[in-house]
Amino acid sequence: MDSTLRDGEQTSGVSFLPHEKLMIARVLMTDINVDRLEVASARVSEGEKEAVKMICRYAERIGMPEKVEVLGFVDGHESLDWIHDCGCRNINLLAKGSLRHCQQQLGKSPDEHIGDIMRSLDYAGKLGISVNLYLEDWSSGMSESPEYIYHLMDVLVKTPVKRFMLPDTLGITNPLQVIEFFRKMRRRYPDVHFDFHAHNDYDLAVSNSLAAVLCGAKGLHVTVNGLGERCGNAPLASVQVILKDQFKARTNIKEDRLNEISRLVEEYSGIAIAPNQPIVGDNVFTQVAGVHADGDNKDNLYCNALVPERFGRSREYALGKTSGKANIALNLQKMGLELTPEQMAKVTKRITELGDRKEIVTQDDLPYIVNDVLKHTTPEEKVRLISYMVSSAYGLKPLASIKVEINGRQYEADSTGDGQYDAFVKALRKIYKTYLDRTFPILANYAVTIPPGGRTDALVQTVITWRNGNKLIRTRGLDADQTEAAIKATLRMLNIFEEQQ
Repeated sequence: MDSTLRDGEQTSGVSFLPHEKLMIARVLMTDINVDRLEVASARVSEGEKEAVKMICRYAERIGMPEKVEVLGFVDGHESLDWIHDCGCRNINLLAKGSLRHCQQQLGKSPDEHIGDIMRSLDYAGKLGISVNLYLEDWSSGMSESPEYIYHLMDVLVKTPVKRFMLPDTLGITNPLQVIEFFRKMRRRYPDVHFDFHAHNDYDLAVSNSLAAVLCGAKGLHVTVNGLGERCGNAPLASVQVILKDQFKARTNIKEDRLNEISRLVEEYSGIAIAPNQPIVGDNVFTQVAGVHADGDNKDNLYCNALVPERFGRSREYALGKTSGKANIALNLQKMGLELTPEQMAKVTKRITELGDRKEIVTQDDLPYIVNDVLKHTTPEEKVRLISYMVSSAYGLKPLASIKVEINGRQYEADSTGDGQYDAFVKALRKIYKTYLDRTFPILANYAVTIPPGGRTDALVQTVITWRNGNKLIRTRGLDADQTEAAIKATLRMLNIFEEQQ
């Protein structure tokens, strides 16, 4: 069960708009093919209600209404009426899984709480809503008050509750404790369907989820990119691949779409994925050490079952001071470039020098490094900047006036923008649209870095990522002037773009 749209939205600073929730839900249901989807908490807001209605209408239209679930509370009729009004058929009822929570948060005795739960179950039956039951703070309850949990369960197993969902709400357990607690629950209630809901406070959410599966859990709760309260929940991608590869478990998840949903949630949530995040991070299929590239080139000696093609991605070989000739050779091979041993030695030396200066060297930079080192025209410079002027004045929009040569012909254009670089790019776009009648790559990411120290004359490194259809082009510019660095990166991109055309 994916809980990105409910527990994941409890990540600090994350709030999905209704249409964003619908887009994420659509991909999770139809492209990723999760079995269940927890999309909201009841009674949060009118916007949340509209989002749930949209998702339920969509699920009904594609014949998957049973996949959609909403967290609700033991509050008489209120949560159930809210969920029913949304058109949802499943409530994940939040009950208390520890005596401390029951007494101190609710101020009720166990029997009083059971009575309230029973009344909610009775009303859910009248509305035709299926009930799953969370035992909130269950892991603490098993540590401190197991008899309380058994008292609740002894009564509730006789009700129509479909699933009992056991959360490590505070993220306090380790795998050995999960095994111990689950064995006790399974021994006492062998025919009950148990889910496990992990939190990652000790970085054990994935390990604890696997421990639960080994001890009989029938369902696992995950979120895309591990979003969630505090340190987050168990990440969908990590749980999936470990279940499949380490335990040979079969699921319905379509792995080749995991990267897609990860990027979508990253965009809508505003929470960046760490470059070394397993499966979905930018760097996880990038080999840096030259010895690794050498081994892969000979017989994939440094590859494991997590091949990038499995997730709709490709392996890359980083260029830098540790890359060595093997990395460079593999990158050149991908581009169809062949060098003599002497030429290779020169290029390797230049890339090592750049790496020592902590400059980023990308595959898109490689033709330019080769061109610079060997003093020939590969790749051909199809786009040249003849001249440009950018200006800014207080109270006025920045202006750019440019002259460029594209495939041997010169063009001029002027434009204003929200900044000097924005004005420059808009002038370029005008040339492509007006004179060439062609589309221009879309800017996907723009990052600026300077060396530490904060000097005003420090070199500025601008790394820009562009999207041309399904392809990404990433180029770098280096200059003491930020706008000039960005312009250099843009011209590199345009030459690659023209070469691709």
